[in-house]
Amino acid sequence: MNTEDASVQARSVPPHLPEAFYRELGPGRFASSPATAGPWSAKFQHGGPPSALLGRALERHEPREGLRIARVTVELPRPVPVAELRVEVRTVRSGRRAELVEGEISSGGQTVMLARAWRLAASPPDTPALYPGPKPPPLPDAQPPHTMADAHLDGYIAAVEWRFEPGRGFDTMGPGTVWARQRVPLLAGHEDTPLTRALTLADSNWAVAFELDHRGRFVINTDVTLLLHRDPVGEWLCLRSTTEASPDGSGLAQGRLADVVGDCGRVLQTLLVDER
Repeated sequence: MNTEDASVQARSVPPHLPEAFYRELGPGRFASSPATAGPWSAKFQHGGPPSALLGRALERHEPREGLRIARVTVELPRPVPVAELRVEVRTVRSGRRAELVEGEISSGGQTVMLARAWRLAASPPDTPALYPGPKPPPLPDAQPPHTMADAHLDGYIAAVEWRFEPGRGFDTMGPGTVWARQRVPLLAGHEDTPLTRALTLADSNWAVAFELDHRGRFVINTDVTLLLHRDPVGEWLCLRSTTEASPDGSGLAQGRLADVVGDCGRVLQTLLVDER
């Protein structure tokens, strides 16, 4: 692993970036900054920041010692506008060892994002540490800002530092691997958490492995599921992503999530594939 300290907070932030993805306006109300804007439009957010905002609310909702969020599934029924957002959460089922919580984000009176999360009792200390599969590649050295063809680059893409394998980037077709970390925090004046860092990145999974021609056809994910068998460590996270698709079917993007220690979880996304 690159000797760069993953805990270092200072970084080079482009001067045009806001101080954070969001600013708190009051209980459950948040202002969205231009850094949330996704690659397809400056008016609509990338799925990562609002997923993390909702995940933050879920983990702060009636927290219980000894329980941790092990899985979050986010549904994307509508594009999330770069606008004021309202976040609401509730408990669906609470047990001694497991708890199901859910939440939603609304804007302008419309629900734009839904999520459900399982909070599970932490496994005991004698649980075997099982990490099947190859270790992630070392963190590459610093790279120039990455671009994406026909994309809005001044929002989310600029707000995250991306380090691909040498010679590769967003416009490289095929399975992909990237190390990434946020250049700005999720919420102004608040510390990020392992869960919010992972959710901020998770929706980028299929873009790391553009194996379907998203410019020649319509391709969009309808959801994102993050599964964590342990909490990620540090700011740098690694995604190793692949895509599967079938005629008369749909697409499936799968990612292995790792940190400076090793494997920590998976990312799954359903892809709607159609003609433009």
